[in-house]
Amino acid sequence: MKKILLIAAFLITQIASPSAFAQSYEADVIVYGGTCAAVTAAVQVIKSGKTVLVVSPDTHLGGLSSGGLGFTDTGNKSVIGGLAREFYHRVYQHYDTPGGWHWQKKEEYGNKGQGTVAMDGAERTMWIFEPHVAEQVFEDFVKENNIKIYRNEWLDRGKGGVQKSKGRIASFKTLSGKTFKGKMFIDATYEGDLMAAAGVKYHVGREANSVYNEEWNGIQAGVFQHRHYFAKNISPYKVEGDPKSGLLPYVTAEKIRKNGEGDHKIQAYCFRMCLSSHPDNRIPFAKPEGYDPGKYELLARVYKAGWTETFDKYDPIPNRKTDTNNHGPFSTDFIGQNYDYPDASYERRKQIIKEHEVYQKGLMYFLANDPAVPADVRAKVSEWGLPKDEFKDNGGWPHQIYVREARRMLGKSVMTENETLGKKAVEQSVGMGSYSLDAHNAQRYVKEDGFVQNEGDIGVHPKTPYSISYGSIVPKKAECENLLVPVCVSASHIAYGSIRMEPVFMILGQSAATAAVQAIDGKVAVQDIDYTKLKEQLLKDKQKLEL
Repeated sequence: MKKILLIAAFLITQIASPSAFAQSYEADVIVYGGTCAAVTAAVQVIKSGKTVLVVSPDTHLGGLSSGGLGFTDTGNKSVIGGLAREFYHRVYQHYDTPGGWHWQKKEEYGNKGQGTVAMDGAERTMWIFEPHVAEQVFEDFVKENNIKIYRNEWLDRGKGGVQKSKGRIASFKTLSGKTFKGKMFIDATYEGDLMAAAGVKYHVGREANSVYNEEWNGIQAGVFQHRHYFAKNISPYKVEGDPKSGLLPYVTAEKIRKNGEGDHKIQAYCFRMCLSSHPDNRIPFAKPEGYDPGKYELLARVYKAGWTETFDKYDPIPNRKTDTNNHGPFSTDFIGQNYDYPDASYERRKQIIKEHEVYQKGLMYFLANDPAVPADVRAKVSEWGLPKDEFKDNGGWPHQIYVREARRMLGKSVMTENETLGKKAVEQSVGMGSYSLDAHNAQRYVKEDGFVQNEGDIGVHPKTPYSISYGSIVPKKAECENLLVPVCVSASHIAYGSIRMEPVFMILGQSAATAAVQAIDGKVAVQDIDYTKLKEQLLKDKQKLEL
């Protein structure tokens, strides 16, 4: 009888336990996201002696770093330290062995990087890599540190999805019914969903120059700092020169507004395709469902006008592959088709991502097959294809769309072009950036003369690397005391154009985790930690904070 009573008591305890059926999980720090910043944040928490759980809507870790962006936007590599540098060191170790070279010999690869050599033997770092190699490095980080990751877990963005108490996040739920409780939270997503659901204010779109006393924000019609514009007069109408015939696809009828004014538009997204030229590792470009060659008529007219730069951004990565990025007036960037993405529902985002995929797959099929494309271009494009050994569960297509910009927090402080260009000093540095203020086109419109043009493409180079303030990764204290945001940082549109690079996200993820741990130890809000102690630890962890 006593044994039966004990069993009954045990069962009652289990039923009453939140974790038994409600699936409640708890750790010192909860990281939401599967990006490179999420991984470095989680690793740093473990190294600091605290517990961590990673709640990732993604199945694959690394975001763009493992999603096709293998031709790293390094900027000045000397300011990349900490776990970010460890990542690139591990990539180096992989390619420093014969096993790293399957489809070509190491000596056949060359050593071209972006702003640096690809493989730096002196520093033992490699900045250019295949997607699966990057993903394996992130998985190794996770395994070595025994980090628990809940994959394919999507934040419940509805009412009650995030529970707050006394200005702090207490827990959040996912759509599967799980609840995650923590002392500190880190939003390491490209979209900033946890930040938004927690009631933290943010901005979407381009601010007017007048907001932060900037020069390169807002609308920038007629400013061409890359070669992503129509250099020759191209008609945007279905019947060339006839406005009554209507506009071709992907050209807005909206009139261009005054330069420097703000708007809701965001820079274009694309997929960073990894392509292979090896016959045994190549999937030919297939015609996507719903393919319409008429959607690429603008490109046909660009070729007709003599454009010859098709392959200028087929940047080489190891093993006869590329990181293929947008280039030219009509390319992989799906200009103007992403404006509602940042605040969209999961269902709408999925639709937008699919639209981008169909557009880009259709573009590649058009380039390889349409008679409107010059024969030499068609022949050369056909030498490429999706790689059989990348993104194997997705037919060689990247898992991650390039969310160049979505929500941007309005935090304790705001990084603007004045800080990134060295016009204003930065206090309380938690990392450094150095890449150009790089914004892709935001719209394609009809000029007053009746020809088509793109707008929004900016590339302004800082004279020197710059520091990124701690205040830009934490919200205002009145909005949330235990949240850090290392990806959707508090920055103006144009400043974010530089900060948004993958090495910087790794850096800020690590720094955010260090701050979270110190806030726990000090029993204070993230806004009130002792920066002197934070700086000391960041430097100890080999982060670069200032020149």
